[in-house]
Amino acid sequence: VQLVESGGGSVQTGGSLTLSCIASRLTFDEYAIGWVRQAPGKEREGLSCINIEDQSKWYADSVKGRFTISSDLAKNTVYLQMSNLKPEDTAVYYCVADLMIGGLGLEDVRIFEYRGQGAQVTVSS
Repeated sequence: VQLVESGGGSVQTGGSLTLSCIASRLTFDEYAIGWVRQAPGKEREGLSCINIEDQSKWYADSVKGRFTISSDLAKNTVYLQMSNLKPEDTAVYYCVADLMIGGLGLEDVRIFEYRGQGAQVTVSS
């Protein structure tokens, strides 16, 4: 499984960014794909996840209403649209993926097996 993120950058408070994750070396619709982030000195935080097959979604409370996850089956790509960004959103954002087996749920995105290289998102006040 290979996951490649793009779209990170720097914005001011209240701004928007869209992250993209291109997935390869997998059967796309057999996986759940999501996003986690990690800021310096903090634990990894699960943000959002989508089950590609049935399009069910999960969001962390910290991003609900501000972030939107979506997928494009034709492009093997998952997007994370982020709006109303805050300085506390500053972190490295990782695309993650796993099969929904063994009782694993979308809310377990933080411990998914496969991870991309990460994209830096910086929000300045």
